[in-house]
Amino acid sequence: MDYCRVLDVSADQLRENFEVEASAVTKTPSRYARNFLEYSCFRALAQTTQVSGYMEDKRFRRLTFDMMIAWEVPDAASQPSTDIDEDATVGIEAFSRIASAVPVIADVIVSNYIFEFLTASTGSRLPFSTFEKYLIGLERAIKKLKSHSESSLLLSQRSGRGERVLEVDGTVTTQPVLQHLGISTWPGRLTLTDHALYFEALRVVSYDKPTVYELADDLKQVVKAELTGPWGSRLFDKAVLYKSNSLSEPVIIELPELKGHARRDYWLAIVREILNAHRFIRKFHITGVERDEALLKAIFGVLRIQALSNMTSIIPLCYEAGLMYNACDQLPGGDRILETIATMLTSKETERNKNNNNKFGDGMHSLSATTMASSMGFVFGTNSNMPKQSLISVVELTVGEMTPLEKAVEEARSNYKMVADAQATVDGAKVEGLDTNLAVLKELLLPLTNLGNHLLALFYWEEPAKSLAFCSIFTFIIYCGCLAYVFALLLMCLAINMMLARYFSDGKPVDELKVTVPPPMNKMEQLLAVQNAISQAEELIQEGNVILLKIHGLLLSIFPQASNKFAAALVAFALFMTIIPFRYMVLLTFLEEFTKYSPMRRAQTERWMRRLREWWFSIPAAPVMLERAQEDKKRK
Repeated sequence: MDYCRVLDVSADQLRENFEVEASAVTKTPSRYARNFLEYSCFRALAQTTQVSGYMEDKRFRRLTFDMMIAWEVPDAASQPSTDIDEDATVGIEAFSRIASAVPVIADVIVSNYIFEFLTASTGSRLPFSTFEKYLIGLERAIKKLKSHSESSLLLSQRSGRGERVLEVDGTVTTQPVLQHLGISTWPGRLTLTDHALYFEALRVVSYDKPTVYELADDLKQVVKAELTGPWGSRLFDKAVLYKSNSLSEPVIIELPELKGHARRDYWLAIVREILNAHRFIRKFHITGVERDEALLKAIFGVLRIQALSNMTSIIPLCYEAGLMYNACDQLPGGDRILETIATMLTSKETERNKNNNNKFGDGMHSLSATTMASSMGFVFGTNSNMPKQSLISVVELTVGEMTPLEKAVEEARSNYKMVADAQATVDGAKVEGLDTNLAVLKELLLPLTNLGNHLLALFYWEEPAKSLAFCSIFTFIIYCGCLAYVFALLLMCLAINMMLARYFSDGKPVDELKVTVPPPMNKMEQLLAVQNAISQAEELIQEGNVILLKIHGLLLSIFPQASNKFAAALVAFALFMTIIPFRYMVLLTFLEEFTKYSPMRRAQTERWMRRLREWWFSIPAAPVMLERAQEDKKRK
């Protein structure tokens, strides 16, 4: 591959520049070929992306793909591009390394997902034809962004923020957008910018004044999926709910389609991406050109999703996985990725790009998003007219080294794999049917049930010798103040048991839990079982309410006779707690409760329990008056 021709520099001069700029570790013999290749690629990409409309040029697309091929076989880097097989394919490492060097094509966080989506039908190897289609779709998305942003009249009153229109929907009658506010519904046009969401209600021949739903300001916004339907019913899962402190009630944006809810999912993902980007900016107090850099990462992510959504694949497109801020919100350790990015943007060590006088650019690092936007002719934010000398050089990729961002992403992906494997076992453990789930639950709780039965047998003195021994041992433990040590010993025994189980299993498959499935129930039997369960739950709630109402009456002395006895008991117990040390109080409580069903005390206990129940039943419940709230059906 003739990088010297692209850079208009001799091979000797290119090598001398590498020797000067590269660190000693980068120039070790075992890694020299690939590192020098990366250096050449980064400089060539920095040079070729300065040309307007470079992504339309098939030579750029072929050059970028050939760089990936050469990265996999760095010793063949000196071969001209014409010698490379037209049917050659590249792997995920080469794509992630080279494509991520051009921020609009990919970035370190989502490059793996983009590659997996593009290669779902090609055996995890990327052919040039697929890569070229992706870049063509990306170029169309960029043109659409420019066209919408330059022709939109929506932003004329808000031009000071330098907004850019990312997506527009509802302009085609076959794909309407409906806004639900209270009981009113209006069709209209929905527009997403890099700062807000706009809805323009459709009138007879024009659109009404746009309603603005802010995404950049701190208004405690909530954006989530919502169900809609006629007359307030919740039938169709095709809407997005937006609420904030500035709204008196939530607004629902419905995006109807004949089947599925992919249209809604797409809008939900890109709106959340912009919202999460601004939350990230506020959280880490990012300002100036660094703020533009952070926001551009979200904008480029939306452009990439638009390009991918127009491509065919055997797997459905997961919008959240292809958007950087959404992906960090879902990845385990995604917060550490964002913290790393914030450190890169705000650290005092972040340097302005001092290599602008060098027409080859900085070959040791990948391009930043602001540099890419400047070369593409974009005008972003209040700092868009800044001189090139003020553009930042964000080190996401460094020749021959793993940056802190790459390390954080690698750790997050490793953790995500463990979480995904664990979730697969959870999904496999789920069974259908109320009776089957109850059978599984019963089997899982069997050890606790058996332990409870043994404790109850000791408590009721079914075997007096065992109960006496248990009572004596725990009395000694409580008296000596060793109760905490007993619980610690139990936890230690549990941990040792886990280690022994792991040692003796020696990699053998875990024994499956065997559950005896009850006879299958038809739909009517299942409905009756659910109705019976609801009735039992209602009875429990009623009994709980009665207990609380009786306590309410006792505390407020609504029934003086019962309240006097209750108050006297509380005073006696308070004096008991004041006089008796806590250890002896616990000991006396244990002896009282554990020995009350012993052979010597059983008759007396039954007599006292009967008197207690009679006293409790004699307490009337506090009166309750039910008022039906009158629904206000007058809605705006």
